Amino acid sequence: MKTILSLFLIIFLTSQFSAQKVFSVDYQSQADVKVFVVKYESQADLNVYKVDYQSQADGNDGKWFFVKYSGQADKKIFFVDYESQADLKIFFVKYQSQAGWKKKEKKQLMY
Repeated sequence: MKTILSLFLIIFLTSQFSAQKVFSVDYQSQADVKVFVVKYESQADLNVYKVDYQSQADGNDGKWFFVKYSGQADKKIFFVDYESQADLKIFFVKYQSQAGWKKKEKKQLMY
């Protein structure tokens, strides 16, 4: 019983902190989160920085690594055409230090 509980706890904790490996799906029905890219940083819920390596994408802090296969992703996203269709509005930033949540109430979408 302790082993099962320990295993469950480990799985739960690792899934909590590695939700930034994303895969862009082709169809809205395949997505965990619908995303819209805004034109201005002030409109965003999350500032996103695309990292070069998977190891840099730990945590839920706006550093995303786009994986090649959907099975590698912690979250599958779909880029919508209209802001009203989105669960999450993002803005791509140029520098890693700019990444992060602007609206904390949306943070649970990427866990």
